[in-house]
Amino acid sequence: MKYILSIDQGTTSTRAIIFDKDSNMLAVASEEITQYYPNPGWVEHNPNEIWVSVLAVIARALLEARLKPEDIHAIGITNQRETTVVWDKLTGQPLYNAIVWQSRQTAAICDDLILKGYKETFKAKTGLLIDAYFSGTKIKWILDNVSQAREKAEKGELLFGTIDTWLVYKLTGESVHVTDYTNASRTLLFNIHTLKWDEELCDILGIPMSMLPKVKSSSEIYGHTIKEHFFGSIVPISGIAGDQQASLFGQTCFEKGSVKNTYGTGCFMLMNTGAKPIESQHGLLTTIAWGIGNEVTYALEGSVFVGGSSVQWLRDGIKLIHSAKETEALAKSLPSNEGVYIVPAFVGLGTPYWDSDARGAMFGLTRGTTKEHITRAILESICYQSMDVLRAMEEDTKLPIKSLKVDGGATVNQFLMQFQSDILNLKVEQPKILETTALGAAYLAGLSTGYWETKDDIKASWQLKNLFEPSMTEDIRAKYIKGWKVAVEASRHFKLK
Repeated sequence: MKYILSIDQGTTSTRAIIFDKDSNMLAVASEEITQYYPNPGWVEHNPNEIWVSVLAVIARALLEARLKPEDIHAIGITNQRETTVVWDKLTGQPLYNAIVWQSRQTAAICDDLILKGYKETFKAKTGLLIDAYFSGTKIKWILDNVSQAREKAEKGELLFGTIDTWLVYKLTGESVHVTDYTNASRTLLFNIHTLKWDEELCDILGIPMSMLPKVKSSSEIYGHTIKEHFFGSIVPISGIAGDQQASLFGQTCFEKGSVKNTYGTGCFMLMNTGAKPIESQHGLLTTIAWGIGNEVTYALEGSVFVGGSSVQWLRDGIKLIHSAKETEALAKSLPSNEGVYIVPAFVGLGTPYWDSDARGAMFGLTRGTTKEHITRAILESICYQSMDVLRAMEEDTKLPIKSLKVDGGATVNQFLMQFQSDILNLKVEQPKILETTALGAAYLAGLSTGYWETKDDIKASWQLKNLFEPSMTEDIRAKYIKGWKVAVEASRHFKLK
């Protein structure tokens, strides 16, 4: 019997997970990644450390599953998106650290581009906002700030890649320089309509197109491992997707209008919008969900800046709880929120408000307010913010939403999931396998190599663990939502500038 190996290279760790044909996990191996903070707001990784961590977790996963390298049918890769590596084509060595998606070191470049009036040019072609989050300005920063970088780039001696590209390059013995549609669509350089690198955008940022990888579909054989890097075996690398798109695929959101929400430090919600990109009027990003064969599927994406991190704040910031597990029982101990709301705008508000000056606030306190109320208000706030993103998607697409598929660490909280279902008046579906990002990469790798024949085969192997159905009355739901809207408006008015 053969298996699929997923490499899930994330912001804080690298993981290898081995799946069988029924989507069961045989083994998980993980290794933490060092975070470097050279200046306030900057976040960097060492690309060589990432590469070595991949080799380490592959070895450990195979040992844990008691498998031989030749038992692996194919490899899928999913990755932290936007994180940027620039390396020397001749030596294969990085020119500088990987600049991580969270890093704000290119904020001044973004401000300058906006000042020069390029905002709409980039949005129309890429579906993205000009922001330090995306790869394009990170490449420019390296070319502008690293000694001899621009000179080498002009001579065609440098290569750029997001983490997927870097890993394929290394696994194939530095012979294959590719990315997929999902990762390319997060660079600020890729035209999501023509499906090509955009010459005008590259010129604006001063990036030679010779640096850019070949863009391929999310499910095809890109190359094979060399024997030295896979313990004597040659295995096809046949699936690539950025982490959030991989999660959408892993949740089998194959139909237009299907939606998933990942509850992590923040929340990432993606909706499959079908074969045509939809330009958002409500602050959502337009992106590519995946490309398979000659068909490209698009998505809308919205983010909640503060999700699970608000629970960390309860634990570590104000020390109201000892562990995240306590929150479920504390919230369930109250029959309602009793008018207490928290707007956790610790770093501003994301979709659909995009208010970077908003700050966190607590409302509705009385002498009877307890830690149970505050805990419940924090959990509710995650649901309200996710509701705001979903409503923006409904407004933009006019598509009926039948259910919400959920994943991420916070979904183990039963109160959170039930309240999410109640406040949305939607079914919430939690899968048996919460590792949907790695599973999505495995599905893409298996689909292109015949491990799974069709998307229907994949859908048949997806397993539901918990179904949450709305049980709240319409008048109570309306009352809760009204309270949230009032709280958000009030928090946005509190500005000391």
